[in-house]
Amino acid sequence: MSSVSKWLKSGQPWIWLNAGAVSISLLMVIGLVLLIAVRGLAYFWPADVMQADYMHAGNIGKVLGEITASEDLSMERLQDSGYQIGPEIAQDKKHVVRYLVKMGNRDVTGTDFKVLLKPMLKKVTYPNKAMVVERREWGNFYGFLKALKKDGKILAEGEQAQAMLDQRLKQALGIFDEISYIRKHDIGKVNYSMERLRLRERRLELDGDTDPAKKAAIVADRKVLDKQYKQLQAKLSQLTDKIRRDSLVVETVDGKRIEINMGKVVRAYFPNAMSTVEKVGLYFAKLWEFVSDDPREANTEGGIFPAIFGTVLMVMLMALLVTPFGVVAAVYLREYARQGLVIRLIRIAVNNLAGVPSIVYGIFGLGFFVYFLGGNIDALFFPEASPAPVFGTPGILWSSLTLALLTLPVVIVATEEGLSRIPRSIREGSLALGATKAETLWRTVLPMASPAMMTGLILAVARAAGEVAPLMLVGVVKMAPSLPLDGNFPFLHMERKFMHLGFHIYDVGFQSPNVEAARPLVYATSLLLIIVIVLLNLTAIRIRNRLRENYRMLEN
Repeated sequence: MSSVSKWLKSGQPWIWLNAGAVSISLLMVIGLVLLIAVRGLAYFWPADVMQADYMHAGNIGKVLGEITASEDLSMERLQDSGYQIGPEIAQDKKHVVRYLVKMGNRDVTGTDFKVLLKPMLKKVTYPNKAMVVERREWGNFYGFLKALKKDGKILAEGEQAQAMLDQRLKQALGIFDEISYIRKHDIGKVNYSMERLRLRERRLELDGDTDPAKKAAIVADRKVLDKQYKQLQAKLSQLTDKIRRDSLVVETVDGKRIEINMGKVVRAYFPNAMSTVEKVGLYFAKLWEFVSDDPREANTEGGIFPAIFGTVLMVMLMALLVTPFGVVAAVYLREYARQGLVIRLIRIAVNNLAGVPSIVYGIFGLGFFVYFLGGNIDALFFPEASPAPVFGTPGILWSSLTLALLTLPVVIVATEEGLSRIPRSIREGSLALGATKAETLWRTVLPMASPAMMTGLILAVARAAGEVAPLMLVGVVKMAPSLPLDGNFPFLHMERKFMHLGFHIYDVGFQSPNVEAARPLVYATSLLLIIVIVLLNLTAIRIRNRLRENYRMLEN
């Protein structure tokens, strides 16, 4: 027998083949994550702002903005793209660099980005006075600071205006935060209480209760809430007038002056004049804003905290729902059910359910949970809210139940595998010592099978956190007005809709009106979704490892 035949029969080639396949898979995953991380995290870096003259078809225009992307184009591809090869582009060149420049000023020019060819850019400079203004509306502004105004009168100009900018902007941001808090928390709490009073009054009408004392109590409570609302509105009006007093007078690269109210400014900075340390500080400030703030500008600006919160809360609710049902089903199938044809058919059905497309679960959740179950709950317990639905509409409860149903087969199979690994002698020893079957199961078998349960939960979390299709039908929305968890009783509002990182990626990537502005956010949100899934899984894995340490006999 030749040495090659012996080597093949030894099994070594298959070991190396498997090792190579695993290594390639790991490299692909690491490469994909690195690509997402680089493109996503680079979005927050305060890039330098370029100023140049742009020559095209004999005309000269001025350009001011950030270079966000570049690519080399062949002359053939350039001509295919519709460019006329004129004297501005040397004919002997084989490749031409094309820039994607973020010029902002959407309210002035109507577009954020412009594609420019490098040979057409002349007199390229990076002026220290070039300014970037991040706004709550209309995206970024790129230009030059000319003056600060207060009550319509010029407060400072030129260098003095630049020196006073940080102080005035800090004051405006403090007022804006106060306004946001009043609108979101104080007025929101009053509106929530007013709605509960309305439902209480409607319930009395439906029950035919004409008790004057109850109606008087409702009227008294409403008067108190009306007074609170008027006080908050008066305070809100004062703060709004105060924040409208300050404004920036800025000038575009073409010489057009516009006025920006301080209340609409998120931050203003001069990137070309900033040191590396200052840029690093601004980078982390923008990164923190991304993970802690609410979205704005059709989800293409601001943060994604509501989506992070909704994703984590939904996964936790799903885990609380799927674990007991999955464990109970697995215990019955393995410990109590008589093994036979029916049980084999049930196991086949469970395994097949794991392969059903997720959108099918979404349709089932919409039909059964939302319309049937939620509609009946509304008819029985919330008739006063009719015709507006309470639970008869998509919400976080139905989303969690739908995903629990979707991941249930994974938990059942993993738990059954763990139960089958426990030696029969342990069960018999417990019974011989006088324990009942239930006590044996509860105190001996289930604790020893807990690592397998956690394995099933880990797999369930990994799948559920990234699901989008079923959630679009049973609860997730583009923009949720309030979080499912707040300070209003009963604190956790299971009927509310919520935002989700997976749906946010879909919405920003495919439904955004500003594709170029949204592209970096797709990478950043994808990276954040990966981090959330990894953290959830690492938490479950750590719990599983601790359980394994407590029951090492399973490994023997």
